Amino acid sequence: MTGVIPSNTAPWLSPETQALINLLLISYQRAFSQPLLVCDQGGPFHRTAAQELFASPIAVLAHDHSADPLLTYANSTALRIWGHRWQTMVGMPSRLTAEESERRERASALQQAHQRAGFRGYCGIRIDQQGRRFMIHNARIWPLWNGNNEVCGQAAAFSNWWWL
Repeated sequence: MTGVIPSNTAPWLSPETQALINLLLISYQRAFSQPLLVCDQGGPFHRTAAQELFASPIAVLAHDHSADPLLTYANSTALRIWGHRWQTMVGMPSRLTAEESERRERASALQQAHQRAGFRGYCGIRIDQQGRRFMIHNARIWPLWNGNNEVCGQAAAFSNWWWL
């Protein structure tokens, strides 16, 4: 039965999320010519990579390629920074991670990452669930490519951030 996660399985360990993590890690390697994770040995990636990425101190998020992209992944660091649980963050429009006044700059960075097939050094202001603002610094943004070599989303990772 597709899409059903056993009650004792964390959502970031579901087969669908593990497949997404596989795309995320392979696409990162393609964009930046280096692995995102220590356990990254060139794929395919499975449960160990899903667990390592979720526990990583680097904030990692991904969204789909829809007209108003929805978040498809957020690791524990991203969930903590934005003040969400998996169930409330995954599935929300990714534009809501930034204040309305910051969304044009965010959209421009996403477009640059798409055009360049990866972008390093992005800085921008984000907003958590309670409305607190924070700066992310030196983020990496990259497209997610599926098995048909088509862009199916984007991901971002950063480790430098601070409250404003």
